[in-house]
Amino acid sequence: MTTTTDLPRVYFNPSPPDMLTTTLDDRILAFHEGLPGYAPTRLVHAPHLAAALGVRDVWVKDESSRLGLPAYKILGAAWAVYRELETRYGNPEGWTQLDEFATQLQAHTPLTLVAATDGNHGRAVARVARLLGLNARILVPQDMVRARIDAIASEGARVTVVRGTYDDTVEAAARLADERHLVISDTAWDGYTRVPGWVVEGYSTIFREIDAQLALQGGRAPDVVAAQMGVGSLAMAVVQHYRAPGSDTHVVGVEPTGADCVLRSLEAGTLTEAPGPHRSIMAGLNCGNTSPLAWPLLRTGLSASVAIPDARAQEVMRLLAKDGVTSGESGAAGAGGLLELLAGTFAEEARARLGVTEDSTVLVISTEGATDPDAYTRIVPGEG
Repeated sequence: MTTTTDLPRVYFNPSPPDMLTTTLDDRILAFHEGLPGYAPTRLVHAPHLAAALGVRDVWVKDESSRLGLPAYKILGAAWAVYRELETRYGNPEGWTQLDEFATQLQAHTPLTLVAATDGNHGRAVARVARLLGLNARILVPQDMVRARIDAIASEGARVTVVRGTYDDTVEAAARLADERHLVISDTAWDGYTRVPGWVVEGYSTIFREIDAQLALQGGRAPDVVAAQMGVGSLAMAVVQHYRAPGSDTHVVGVEPTGADCVLRSLEAGTLTEAPGPHRSIMAGLNCGNTSPLAWPLLRTGLSASVAIPDARAQEVMRLLAKDGVTSGESGAAGAGGLLELLAGTFAEEARARLGVTEDSTVLVISTEGATDPDAYTRIVPGEG
């Protein structure tokens, strides 16, 4: 049975989105290039998805395998951990690679990295802790599937299940902070913005890679980019890159209908909670509160925001598989939002507002692979 909470919803920015001038640390890309196993992830041309969206080209940034993990999150986690440790303890040797930096940290151990997670961010923090010879304690909500818990534990982390939602785990993680426990969160709260800001900075490598790959493959700059929105950190990074002066790219934010905190906030004009429980299969987006760090940029930088039901994410997982991309439920959400906007109930208004035609180019970021293999096999038969 379909309920009102399953129905897609959309918000269009009534004003032209802002242009931003953002200065990022030039060391970020070089830092990532120095990590063990670094290589740019694939940029895939997706004709099946393009046909479904009614546009000329769709490019998919495939983050199903990033530095040995099945999601993009390690880019933000690694940079944030490095910058936080450097800020706290200094870096007299000037190392930018984690294995070299680890030697300097031995004088400050024992240290534990703490994170709240719906899956991918926590595993990334745990992996960075392992590379640095540090401990990791990762807090997860009670409804997290066993496969994701086991994946985090496989990194050597202590996993604690918190009774409640993702937002409850964030609060629980924050309470653990002390001199020996460093909280590495990708969402901000009052008095805690430095680390989430570095997480967002770390995601900039994705877009540096995309720019280079489009130039190499002869692709045009995208007319529209879709960005998944949980707490809003990735969407903030997308806005920073694609709303730069001289760019007329539209950014569309996407979240589940049952965890639509950004869309609710845009409608209200102020930060507004999406009350739980949050039960979408797009687990990485099951967040009830928008990061206050991301909020100002999302409010003025998004051209549109759309909340989609699980069925749209499932539909796009199957479409992406036809284009050779293995995308998990959260990974497919961005493309699912565009399918809802450009080929669903809102299509006529959305195409007019975003200037989308049959000649347009669209970019989506598939943020994860099959992080729940059993679910993926059920949703995309024959592709597991």
